[in-house]
Amino acid sequence: MDTAIRLKLAGRLRELRKKKGLTQEQLSELSRIDYKHIQLLESKKAPAAKLDTIEKLAKAFGISPSELLKF
Repeated sequence: MDTAIRLKLAGRLRELRKKKGLTQEQLSELSRIDYKHIQLLESKKAPAAKLDTIEKLAKAFGISPSELLKF
């Protein structure tokens, strides 16, 4: 995954999380993704997100994976 895309996804995750009024810990619980991984995904050193991670995050936000990736 391209670095620019990773950074856009990081920003999108942060934006959606804050819009929903969630902390990283709460998003971690809702998505069943480790809190440290949520931190990494929102950071400037974000790793490439796997498809199952994108699906879990989208479900936690109550949106489709394609909606999550609209940036």
